[in-house]
Amino acid sequence: MSCGPILTLRHYRDDLIAHSHEHPQLVFGLRGRLDFEVDGRGARVERQDLMVVPAGAHHTCGSETGSHCLVLDVPADNWLASSLGAHAGDCHRLLERPGPLLLDTRQQQLVDWLALSPVSDPLIARQGAVLLLASLNAGVSASPVQRELPYAAFDAHIEQYAAYPLQVADLARLAGLSSARLHARFIAERGITPMDYIRQRRLLRARQLLQATSLPVGEIASQVGYSSQSAFAAAMLKAFGRSPGALRRESGDN
Repeated sequence: MSCGPILTLRHYRDDLIAHSHEHPQLVFGLRGRLDFEVDGRGARVERQDLMVVPAGAHHTCGSETGSHCLVLDVPADNWLASSLGAHAGDCHRLLERPGPLLLDTRQQQLVDWLALSPVSDPLIARQGAVLLLASLNAGVSASPVQRELPYAAFDAHIEQYAAYPLQVADLARLAGLSSARLHARFIAERGITPMDYIRQRRLLRARQLLQATSLPVGEIASQVGYSSQSAFAAAMLKAFGRSPGALRRESGDN
């Protein structure tokens, strides 16, 4: 039934890994920075990041200075159905969507707790995996007939217009829903509001620009919709626990 251990602690080094596997995988950042690409979409996995790797998706990863991650290899066959019950459908949808996600504080605390636990124990690994998946899908509607929101279209729109004022109505038009209905769906599917989602995507883009370019911090703030550099710095500190300058220095040190 299993592809091997369900939960493992892994230390990635500068050796580039390039492969695919027939089971979904979730990679949770603990320490360091892991450069990751899945199905042509690049991102960096650091603390409070999650990378979703669908079954069969080609992906590459490597870390110049070393990266510690907690990895959840989802067993094949009917493990999700037998372990998650009514939430299995929501988990399947989550695991089919490649790319990075930003964990909230509660989810990161669970990741940290599991990282300090004996995950080599099959019972702890199984129950820990169930808790992680349940936390990622908390509050998701179990309706089998409701189509998921078009997150890929949302991401593309937010990235294209990150420098401009973005409203919930913009995403609502993409989804073909009213703003009120979109708000309810976001709360049900992600546990956050549409504006929280927009903010997360902007800050992830800002972190990428800080670490991959030499653009001035004020210019990056402007590119992701912040007219005030102090407000931008406060938002980055709250999201990542580090100031824009510290994030850039870490990139330079690496």
